[in-house]
Amino acid sequence: MTDTAATPMLEVAGVVAGYDRVTVLRGISLTVGRGELVTVVGSNGAGKSTLLKVLAGLLPATEGRVSLEGADVTRTKAERRVKAGVALVPEGRRLFGPLTVAENLELGAYSVRRSPAAESAARREQVFALFPVLAERLAQRADTLSGGEQQMLAVGRALMSGPRMLLLDEPSLGLAPLVVREIFSALDALRADGMTVLLVEQDARLALKHADRGFVMRTGRIVLEGAASDLLANDDVRLIYLGRWHDKGAS
Repeated sequence: MTDTAATPMLEVAGVVAGYDRVTVLRGISLTVGRGELVTVVGSNGAGKSTLLKVLAGLLPATEGRVSLEGADVTRTKAERRVKAGVALVPEGRRLFGPLTVAENLELGAYSVRRSPAAESAARREQVFALFPVLAERLAQRADTLSGGEQQMLAVGRALMSGPRMLLLDEPSLGLAPLVVREIFSALDALRADGMTVLLVEQDARLALKHADRGFVMRTGRIVLEGAASDLLANDDVRLIYLGRWHDKGAS
């Protein structure tokens, strides 16, 4: 009998993927435990966003296996992965600009539209507890929100599907520091409530400060992994990804 408590939320084994004839992911393997906040960091072009697209079912893996709670979902379409409990907050937010905040949230719940009304209401309240400003903007068009409010709405829309695992692609991109702190405070709260989070973030220092564990990607491969605190203290990570020189290096 399988010990479900010991089964990771996500297992990725030897995944290869890319676009047309260009291979981007070259044998990616990683795990994310239930209730963990795990980050994948790396420079532009490392393949981080491509990895999230594969995990969300938006891009097929040509080799390897993706498992969710022990079930093979490698060939499962994106919509069915949402129903299985995976939600993606894409880079650039990709909201429906002409629609209101309320309508965008409703669209986030589309895949689970047959769920009881009480569950949908509870999800909305969860979103408003994390981002109170959204409750004040329900009738406002999404494309008239500030960048930070749009990012909050993108996270809220994903939460409306009732996910057990949240995938986030560069949530801090282009946002003011105060807003970034609010977004990451919400991620901390979600993790504290048992949500599993896989975060792709170019600001490695920020991501590792909030994560339990981290993976470092370079040119489509995982080159380093470990506890987030260990990666923060690692000289190579500090030099290449955190913008610091070795203690004995150049000043």
